Amino acid sequence: MRVSGATTGVEKIQSSSKADLIDMRLSRCQRISESRLFRETFNAGRRHVGRYLIMWLRYADDACLKLAVIVSKKTFRRSVDRSRAKRLLRESFRLNRYRLQGKVDVILVARRYIGGVKRQ
Repeated sequence: MRVSGATTGVEKIQSSSKADLIDMRLSRCQRISESRLFRETFNAGRRHVGRYLIMWLRYADDACLKLAVIVSKKTFRRSVDRSRAKRLLRESFRLNRYRLQGKVDVILVARRYIGGVKRQ
C-alpha cells in the first residue's frame, strides 16, 4: 500500500503485513512465569551449554513451548546491556522456535559473550 506525504510529496511505503508481526510475538501464555515451572526445568530438565547462552529444556505433557529469559546483573552490570541481551535471546528464539517440536518449555540464560554479538 502506498501513501503519499501531505506536504513533501514523497511517497511512503506502509507495511500491510501486521499479521506477520502478530505471529512472531510472544504472548503472555507463551512465557514461563510460575516458579514451579522454573524449579521443574532446572531440576529435571536437559541443559545445553553454548558460547552465548545456556538452554534448559523441559519435556513434559503439560509443557507447551513456553519461554523464559534470564539475564543476571552479575553478568551484565548495566541495565541497557541486560535489555539488549534479552532482546537478542528472544529474537533468536522467535526465529528458531519452529525447530522445537512437541511439548517443551525453554529457559534461556545469557552468558557474558552475548554482549559482543553484532545483530544481523
